[in-house]
Amino acid sequence: MKLKSGFALRDICGEKVLVAEGLENIDFSKIVNLNETAAYLWEKLDGRDAFTVDDMVALLCDEYDVAADVASADCAELARRWVEAGLAME
Repeated sequence: MKLKSGFALRDICGEKVLVAEGLENIDFSKIVNLNETAAYLWEKLDGRDAFTVDDMVALLCDEYDVAADVASADCAELARRWVEAGLAME
């Protein structure tokens, strides 16, 4: 999996928001608000050539006090949502 280029994580009025930038995202009409955990993962994964759900789980388990099975389910769902929203590609 890979995050699509052209999205920047911004802090707007205390909210973490993905902002589409560049011509490749000119028709992107969604505003994507990320919670603290999703924003943390985005920051850590942005710029990587590729990553897996297991990579996401490892990042969460290193940063937060969370069980691996809970992190795995949450990361799989987040990855699915990012792909569905056009923010990442498999």
